[in-house]
Amino acid sequence: MNKSRLEAFSDGLFAVAITIMVLALEVPHGVNLGALGRLMPLFLSYVLSYIYIAIFWINHHHLMAAARKINSGVLWANLHFLFWVSLIPFFTAWVDENQAAPVPVAAYGIILMMCFVAYRLLEILLIRAHDSDAAIVRALRPGAREKPTILTFIVAILMSAVHPFVSLAVYIGIAIVWLWPHPRLEKLLGYVDVCDVMPRRKK
Repeated sequence: MNKSRLEAFSDGLFAVAITIMVLALEVPHGVNLGALGRLMPLFLSYVLSYIYIAIFWINHHHLMAAARKINSGVLWANLHFLFWVSLIPFFTAWVDENQAAPVPVAAYGIILMMCFVAYRLLEILLIRAHDSDAAIVRALRPGAREKPTILTFIVAILMSAVHPFVSLAVYIGIAIVWLWPHPRLEKLLGYVDVCDVMPRRKK
């Protein structure tokens, strides 16, 4: 089964999600920095969601690049993952519209957590689609970051009922942890630092 259509469709949805969030940014009603400052909460929520979508896209790119086989189960798992990603712009706007109220912050955390759950499910089905000695199987087992991430999300979601801004800070912390892509997948794909491939100057 050809994976190129899966990758093209996925990339398109990631791009649409980011575009929707950009269009939600309002133009300041004024010409001074104060007018821009009033929109800072919206801008910061956009930045956080943009980073999350970027994290999901980078890891998804690595995952699909490493995959050698896909089947119907992988296709459905990928659509399931993209479903949760597509909801990020809506819940980002809800958090901003209600000034980080507890319920929107909790819902935002649930959406992000479900993206990680769906991503791990996609990994599991890709593992099952390959032979046990395949390189991608060795690279993906076990999900060292996914389980602690999901547990941290659960704590932050529950905490949002009392301290929504603390929960948002936890969401930021999780994003920082995931800024670096899966190291074993990077090694499998042969990604190296640009300094390692540039020709060295002769002394």
